[in-house]
Amino acid sequence: MSENDKSLIELEENESIGEVKIADEVVATIAAIAATEVAGVDSVAGNMTNEMLGKLGMKNLSRGVKVSVEEGHVSVDLTLVMKYGYSIPQVSAKVQDKVKETIDNMTGLSVLDVNIKIAGVALEEEE
Repeated sequence: MSENDKSLIELEENESIGEVKIADEVVATIAAIAATEVAGVDSVAGNMTNEMLGKLGMKNLSRGVKVSVEEGHVSVDLTLVMKYGYSIPQVSAKVQDKVKETIDNMTGLSVLDVNIKIAGVALEEEE
């Protein structure tokens, strides 16, 4: 890969058809969306809820997510805000499973680990 391709993950190369590359930021976005789909997760760091993720541009989607790729293996670091009243260990385990499964299904990349940092707890707003 060239200097400009540092943030791209090469999935496969087929000389007769071409190559498939995925930007690191795309993998981070997949992780952020998967995490916010788990009950008990209020948002990804930066106060980004699942509803907001769909409305914002690509650059904002991966805030609070760090992706490291080495030799086709992915490590993900997520910073989350949890909802009050949920078990942090149980929700974290569900997030890890969901993020790993989603990245694997969408990209075919092997996820080595999903590390979670809890940045806060959000209280339910009364209507």
